[in-house]
Amino acid sequence: MNKSTINPMPVFFDRYINRVEEMALLEALQRYAPDIVFAETDLLTTLGDKIYAPGKWTVKEILQHCLDTERIMTYRALRFARNDKTQLPGFEEDYFAAHAKADRRTLPDLLEEWALLRTSTLALFRSFDEEMLMRKGLTFKGDISVLALGFVICGHPVHHYSVIEERYYPLLDSKPATT
Repeated sequence: MNKSTINPMPVFFDRYINRVEEMALLEALQRYAPDIVFAETDLLTTLGDKIYAPGKWTVKEILQHCLDTERIMTYRALRFARNDKTQLPGFEEDYFAAHAKADRRTLPDLLEEWALLRTSTLALFRSFDEEMLMRKGLTFKGDISVLALGFVICGHPVHHYSVIEERYYPLLDSKPATT
């Protein structure tokens, strides 16, 4: 099913969904894979533990946040695909980041884990038929379909990579060309 099938577009999560081109969900999950979105590993490694302002995350913390978010979104998708009508809460991303200890990990390690997670995410979404993809559930921000959650998974990392391009790359001696 394609992105254009999402109706209505969920409030709040539309900011991530709109970062994904019009295409089928399974194609998007592959095209917006972590190793593609975060392909500039040399630049990301060079950034190290730099932050652009006090209280902001490092690149590794951003990657860990993207991993955590994908896991949470796939959990929501599974619950809603199985027709679970329980309202699911949000999560406190800053609390997660503070306790994940991403600083102890390497960038390649985070990307490897994320690649494995994406393989699992793809397998889960392949198991959903059209009826399951169209099912909706209730989150702290309102109703959202399983299909929309799949596109959130694709667009959320794109959002964070654009933040890195805009706010972190200028911290380097010479700013790279943006993609």
